[in-house]
Amino acid sequence: MTVCRTGKNTGARRAFTLIELIAVLVVLAILSGIALPKYLDYAARARASALQGSLGGIRTGIASFYADSSVSGTAAYPTLAQLIVTGTVMQEAMPKNPFSGRSDVVAASQAQALARTVVAGGAGWAYYIDNSTTPPEAVFYANSTDATTVANNSGGFYNANQL
Repeated sequence: MTVCRTGKNTGARRAFTLIELIAVLVVLAILSGIALPKYLDYAARARASALQGSLGGIRTGIASFYADSSVSGTAAYPTLAQLIVTGTVMQEAMPKNPFSGRSDVVAASQAQALARTVVAGGAGWAYYIDNSTTPPEAVFYANSTDATTVANNSGGFYNANQL
């Protein structure tokens, strides 16, 4: 047996004390208390950005259809049937609404479109069209009232159907 000058066994190991373990747990709790809300905020902002990107792409496709129809004859927005057929307005399938996870489109009435009311049935998107007016009217919006992280002018946030 090896004995050091102090008479203690050199093979003994030192363990963490209870105070050291509590200090580590407190630091981890503080870090998770800061990181978790930030992560949740990033996820909410990502959904809002994805929604804005999807709306921009779809609305651009609708506007391109309108411009093409203006050049070739009578200016008209695509009908709901034309909108949902891949290759007519959108070159790829309709994207999913990031808030509802659905990609189907439901027809909205003029009153629903003006108020951006969620149409019953839970579709991902709502679309109103009236080619009989001058000029023709079309409104495309998210069929969801989920809150987003997009700030409005009154200091609050827009709902998904208001974007």
